Amino acid sequence: MEYHYPIDHTWSKEEVIDVVNFFQMIEKAYEKGVSRDDLLLAYTRFKQIVPSKSEEKQLMKQFEEGSGYSSYHVVKEARNLEKGEKVKL
Repeated sequence: MEYHYPIDHTWSKEEVIDVVNFFQMIEKAYEKGVSRDDLLLAYTRFKQIVPSKSEEKQLMKQFEEGSGYSSYHVVKEARNLEKGEKVKL
């Protein structure tokens, strides 16, 4: 499915691509599963672009409202898994 991804228009093209990639990984975690390691790497990059906790929560909330997928729960689940495991909600 296609979703609206929350984007800040001050981000560079590369940053937009990296943020969209993170949210696509969240989708995959719900729809078919995704590598824990890949997801946490994408989240680390997301946090480099969005270091503010309040902005992170705002963007994740916007994504969840549009998709029904909770980024918070996916990242939390990924952190609880062992290296090499798959995140599937």
